[in-house]
Amino acid sequence: MSDTDYEFNSLLARAWDFMRGDTSGFADGPFFRLLIENHGQPALDVGCGTGRLLLDYRAAGMDVDGVDVSPEMVAICREKAQQQAIDVAIYTQAMEALDLPRQYQTIIIPSMSFQLLPDLVDAQEALRRFQAHLLPGGTLAMAIWHIKKAGEEEYGDWWLVVEKEGYEGDKTLKRWERSRFDAGSQLRHTENKYELFKDGRRVYMELHQRSPELRSYSLRQLTAMLEDAGYVGVHAVSGLENEPAADDDAVFYIIASKAEHAAH
Repeated sequence: MSDTDYEFNSLLARAWDFMRGDTSGFADGPFFRLLIENHGQPALDVGCGTGRLLLDYRAAGMDVDGVDVSPEMVAICREKAQQQAIDVAIYTQAMEALDLPRQYQTIIIPSMSFQLLPDLVDAQEALRRFQAHLLPGGTLAMAIWHIKKAGEEEYGDWWLVVEKEGYEGDKTLKRWERSRFDAGSQLRHTENKYELFKDGRRVYMELHQRSPELRSYSLRQLTAMLEDAGYVGVHAVSGLENEPAADDDAVFYIIASKAEHAAH
């Protein structure tokens, strides 16, 4: 059983790329790339994981660093970078304790990674840390999943099971996942079980329980948090389109800036 303070560890981390498969068609790749190109470099990919966006951007010559809280995910990302002969700076740090050697023109947080800080004090501290790492006038952009009511887009008390053959060549990997969302606290609780089978016999199992795992935000709530933290020009787009987001959108991308000049 996993007992670490961060989510992506052990087999969950090692099998992450295998279970996701080909991510080259994910629509947020071009979205965040264009955002970085428009708002400027250097850029930081927060929650870079195994490098889904980071390595593509670096291979294209973009000045982008990565940071993730999971040493396992960072190790995989570095190994992939070495295999692809990509020179990249990747740090192992938590969002709420971010302390990197340089500032950035653009900071992106894809894949709802900001929401993996369920504690509001930690979330507010992370917003302050992001701002400290932005150059004057720099841009922060985050993908947000707004879970609006209990049971919506959730699995409740039943398991969602995904099974995939060919892990490590000769094994079958089976992932069991279920979650519960509490609308009052806006917190989601999850449980994942990973099983490895060889020749029809289970050879390994591990359980991951995160309670809580994720905090949901509405557009109105997160806008207020960003403005309270001193960000300016806070706005959001719906999905990956450039249409303005509405408060009841299930997924939105919120964008904010650090002021050009410090307030006196």
